[in-house]
Parts: sequence; structure tokens; C-alpha cells
Amino acid sequence: MIKKGIILAGGTGSRMSPLTKAVNKQLLPIYDKPLIFYPLSVLMLSGIKDILIIVNKGQLNQFRKILPNGKNLGIKISYAEQNKPRGLPDAFIVGKKFIGKDNVALILGDNFFYGESLTKKLKKCIKLNKGAKVILHWVNNPSSYGVAKVNNKNKIIKIIEKPKNYFSNLAVTGLYFFDNNVINYCNKLKPSKRNEIEIVDLLNKYRKKNKLSAELLGRGGAWLDTGSIKDFYNASAFVSALEKRQGLKIACLEEIAFNNKWIKKNNLIDAINFYGKCDYSHYLKELIKKY
Repeated sequence: MIKKGIILAGGTGSRMSPLTKAVNKQLLPIYDKPLIFYPLSVLMLSGIKDILIIVNKGQLNQFRKILPNGKNLGIKISYAEQNKPRGLPDAFIVGKKFIGKDNVALILGDNFFYGESLTKKLKKCIKLNKGAKVILHWVNNPSSYGVAKVNNKNKIIKIIEKPKNYFSNLAVTGLYFFDNNVINYCNKLKPSKRNEIEIVDLLNKYRKKNKLSAELLGRGGAWLDTGSIKDFYNASAFVSALEKRQGLKIACLEEIAFNNKWIKKNNLIDAINFYGKCDYSHYLKELIKKY
């Protein structure tokens, strides 16, 4: 069972410069909420309440202004600083003390997930006891991603970063679930040509032991990487269109916490006072009326 989660919210955000010269990318808005709300909502939907957010050195205070410690959401949020980007598996080295002897989930701070059955799939993933599991999503340009091939039991039998030759349309998304061996495996990883330790190398250590499985997001789900300006605003337009059509918010942290019975109505009132006069607060007011 996985009870701890890490959000890797470091990185330089160079593809979005000059916007990211002064502000961390994960604090920029996807429609009406900071990007960091979206990966955090995924961990909360899965039922994870103990969360570590890894940020760039010197940016802690920026994050603490919007996400102090998680008490307002009925969860625990702690922070760690990353001196410089060293590759995705570095999250487990930086977060070694946080992880301890537990299993852990990792989500990248610039990844967006949406789907009708998403919560159900997340609940299934956190039941992991041994091995590792990744979320896969169908893409039409697999050469731009880490790509996996699975057998009829959803075991991953092949995984390659940005393959030149086509062998699968299933991309590895930025959401991973690991047993506690992940710390030991990460310590043994060697830097690649770009002088970073690579997530594919880590996943292949599990694959070689036949302990790497997959969960497919499915045709009704959406996975968006917000690494570039174009992707960022496409994600924002996607959220805007859905919320306006449905009247329901995506990644409303207080709503998720309330539905999970982690907080009560008075916490929603506190949140309204904290956010001030805005559409997000209005949505929380309507939520109170419903219950």
C-alpha cells in the first residue's frame, strides 16, 4: 500500500522563459488555479495524505504562500529543496528521509491528468506492495516520449526513451508508483550523456526483474505535459472548456478533501476567506450550499 507521494516541482522551466525567470512554472496558472494544484489533486484523489513537494533552491516561500503545510486540506505537506535538476530519480534521493521504509508515488509537477475513471485507477495503483507501476497513455507521436510495450497481463516487456523506430503508441506519463527498493536502485544509477540519472533506467531495473507493470489511462482520459508555452495554454483551454460546460471544477483541492471527509464545512469557509473574492471562492460557497 502506498501512503506517501512526492511532487517534483523543481526544474528551470527554460522552455517557458522569460515567464519562469522570476516564478516557478508550477505556480503559473492553468486557467484559474496554479499548476501545482493539478498534480497535488491527483495524489489526493488516490487517497495519499502525506506529500513531499521538491522545489528549486530559494523558492520555498513562493510555494508556502499558497500551500503552507496541508492542514487546511486535512493532509500533511512538507518541502525539500533541490540544488539543481539531476533527473527524475533524484526525487527519491532528495526525498530519502521522507520515504523512509515506505512505498511511494511520484508525480511530475508539470503533468496534468483527467478522466472519468481516473480516481478508480489511482485507488488501484496505490494498492501496490511490490515492484513498480506506471501510467501509460496512447499518443500519436511516440518518438517524443518514453514508450512502453506491454503483454496481455499488463506487464511491461520493453521500454525506451524517445525511440527512433516505432514499436508502441503507449507513452510513459509522469505518474509512477514504487516499492521501497526504489531508493536502493536510484543510488546505483549512473548519469546519462546529458549528465542526469534517467527515469527509464530506473524503470528498466524493475522490468528486468519482471516487476514493472502498467495501468492504461484509456481513451476517455487526458494526459497533458505542460512543458512548453503551447502545451501550457492548451491545458488551460482544456480546463476552461470543461469547467464552463460542466460547472464543476477540476483540481479543486478543498472539494476533494471535503469529499474524502478530511475537512469540514468550517474549513471551506476558512478557504473562502483565504482566497478572497474570486470564482474559486464562489465555487466553494456553492459547494457549502449543496451540503
